[in-house]
Amino acid sequence: MNVNQNRVVLSQQQTSNEGTEWLSISDLMAGLLLIFALLVVVTLYQLKTIQEETQNKRIVVIQALTEQFNSNGINAEINPETGDITLLDSVLFDFNERELKPQGKSFLAQFIPIYSGVIFSEPKISEEVTQVIIEGHTSSDGAVAYNMQLSLGRANSVYQFINTMVLPKHKQDFLAKIQVAGRGSMDADTLITNDADRKVIFRMQFKSDDSFNAVSRLVD
Repeated sequence: MNVNQNRVVLSQQQTSNEGTEWLSISDLMAGLLLIFALLVVVTLYQLKTIQEETQNKRIVVIQALTEQFNSNGINAEINPETGDITLLDSVLFDFNERELKPQGKSFLAQFIPIYSGVIFSEPKISEEVTQVIIEGHTSSDGAVAYNMQLSLGRANSVYQFINTMVLPKHKQDFLAKIQVAGRGSMDADTLITNDADRKVIFRMQFKSDDSFNAVSRLVD
């Protein structure tokens, strides 16, 4: 075998080795893509499961609240999907005031024991409801900064009244779940002054929501 033939054989061996290396890399990439696809499928399944669990637990709480409000004659608007409870400001406050009026205190004296009682009626419910956010809202009428202060002041007045109430042994646990927020006119109708925008919302945050959001971030 001459020198040229040796070179041809060596070149063929090198080409074969390079082809094998490329094949190995392709197999590795295909395997990684398959693993990634499987992880996505598993994550999406977990998302669906968590979402269904969250909705089921939310339904249980909403149904319990609705039954208790109806049986006790409490007039409160409950969102059937989120469980948010809307109280019009006219029920709690005089116009442009942030201190609770007597009728507002009377209403809360009936509302809060039932609301907190449902949350702490069963350990699985109290564990599921991680936060209760009391949100103050105003209409679009007036200055933005003033409306923000008014809405926060009203939400804080509700919290302060709850703090003075005599509740069963879960009072401190209930207070620990509460957060106060003022949204001013952020969610109000900007075209007209709508009295329905003046309100206080009790919004529950569920543990399952936190899990759902954590898994969602992984997918994103």
